[in-house]
Amino acid sequence: MSTAAVEVRGLTKRFGTQTAVDDVSFDVPAGRIVGFLGPNGAGKSTTLRTIIGLNAATAGTALIHGQPFAELARPAQTVGSVVDGVGFHPGRRAIDELQIAAAAAGIPEDRCREMLGVVGLAEAERKRVGRFSLGMKQRLGLAVAMLGDPRVLLLDEPANGLDPEGIQWVRAFLRYLADDGRAILVSSHLLGEVARLVDDVLVIRQGRIVASGTVAELTAAAGGAAVRVASVDDTALTAALEQGGATVTPVDGALQVQGMDPGQVGAAALSAGVALTELRTLDPELEDIFLDLTAGGEIA
Repeated sequence: MSTAAVEVRGLTKRFGTQTAVDDVSFDVPAGRIVGFLGPNGAGKSTTLRTIIGLNAATAGTALIHGQPFAELARPAQTVGSVVDGVGFHPGRRAIDELQIAAAAAGIPEDRCREMLGVVGLAEAERKRVGRFSLGMKQRLGLAVAMLGDPRVLLLDEPANGLDPEGIQWVRAFLRYLADDGRAILVSSHLLGEVARLVDDVLVIRQGRIVASGTVAELTAAAGGAAVRVASVDDTALTAALEQGGATVTPVDGALQVQGMDPGQVGAAALSAGVALTELRTLDPELEDIFLDLTAGGEIA
């Protein structure tokens, strides 16, 4: 029996003749941050909306702690979400938005000011939301999502619109929540940031999961790390490396080597009597892996 906080099995969602989500299955374990990556129109938001009951699934199931969202006795205290961006009434104050959400969910009102403080908006509680920057609205959305102290979070682009300091804050905040045992599913196009944040990655293309695993596992599946090396005689070094079975490509005044680790490259250079001037590992960027996996995957 699965112990995952979120279990999605065979989830399919069609709109007329268009299949937006196609037989998607994955888990979000407690204590893990799972990055949900895909180009625009790939099915990320539709999947999140279906998990929390905003869309009715055409087929398959999405369970939160073993139950469909609609059957949760206290949904706001079980799962917090920011889906389809943050939409607040521009004429309301920040504290008003939280108090309305708290009242609807049966959450004590004192939790509202507590959460504004947590997300760094305590001094803006009486400011009209229409005067908020996008980054401030993102923080307010997180405050609403956390009102019920849920153990599951589903967040659609939570760092969108934040400055570098705000992005760093979101990363630290979500890591703190995951370390506290919460399950977090984050969709994002900020691929470099995702690599620093998440424990696991799901890549969706045209409504189907095309890759899943840790960042390290996806890196390995993409061919693993390459080695960048430069020397006083790259011609002789290339011959020695190719004789040892490596694939060598000249790149920006150095050599990129596949099929050998740095130690093996160094040993080949020593045997050939070639002095090295540079030797380091090159890990594939998550963005490169993502682009390879989702090439041509945008849906109009």
